[in-house]
Amino acid sequence: MSRVYFTSDHHFGHKLIIDFESRPFADAEEMDQAMIASWNAVVGKEDKVFHLGDFSFLNQADTRNIVSALNGYKILILGNHDRGRGRAWWLAAGFDEVSEYPLIYKEFFLLSHEPMYMNKHMPYVNVHGHIHGQRYEGNHHFNICVEHWNYTPLSFEQIRDAVTASEEG
Repeated sequence: MSRVYFTSDHHFGHKLIIDFESRPFADAEEMDQAMIASWNAVVGKEDKVFHLGDFSFLNQADTRNIVSALNGYKILILGNHDRGRGRAWWLAAGFDEVSEYPLIYKEFFLLSHEPMYMNKHMPYVNVHGHIHGQRYEGNHHFNICVEHWNYTPLSFEQIRDAVTASEEG
């Protein structure tokens, strides 16, 4: 049975992100290989992955090599570092789908790159990236940046269960 996963802010090929976010890698190549291995350790070939932006700083050929090395059907929601290249560039780089705008998944998750305004009356949890090591308070935001999750995508069930537990606590 296929599963659905979420992740964001890999910044493949971006050597400065290692210092900016205190990532535990010696260089960009080590970081990229470790993140590919972490992805493929949980995501199967038949699974679906929503990547919530800031995927790669590499050229299209190198980005295509990384996308093809990653398991799953891959959907990219463009992040602030992705938007300058446009949808067609990312589709040519190997993504199965690309969205310039936030998406709603299962009438439960509002998927976006940057955190969106949410109030207690909204029925969604905003699953987002962009802010790396920071977190929003409350039950309406879930930061999926790789730094929080050992550089590994999380499943829909993992996020749903974490949100449910925080609401009950």
